Amino acid sequence: MQLLLVPAEIEFHAIRAQGSGGQNVNKVATAMHLRFDVSASSLPDEVKERLLGLRDARVSRDGVIVIKAQRFNSQDKNRTDALARLQAMLELATRPITPRKPTRPKRSAQLKRLAKKAQRGQIKALRGTVSD
Repeated sequence: MQLLLVPAEIEFHAIRAQGSGGQNVNKVATAMHLRFDVSASSLPDEVKERLLGLRDARVSRDGVIVIKAQRFNSQDKNRTDALARLQAMLELATRPITPRKPTRPKRSAQLKRLAKKAQRGQIKALRGTVSD
């Protein structure tokens, strides 16, 4: 399911990038801060719930997704990188949840585990003090 983002709902701020980079990094704001308010967006309610339920550090308590893009040396590339990362988060939230099928270990695996457990117990029992 492909969701279209409304550009008016996305907020961009140019900031200075962190890390090494010489004199240029101290003067030019090439990194981009993307802010996307999930609760105020035009996304379907179920997608909003799943986005807010993600255990992701980029989702704040207020329900705002904050993505910092500073991989490239130009604002335009960082802006498209941040949008791509936001789109990836949306795709993750729209992917249907496959229910877990409960499984049990095979009988042979259970017997093997119990045999190893008994063997380990015998080794430990032989570690006791020697009586005369």
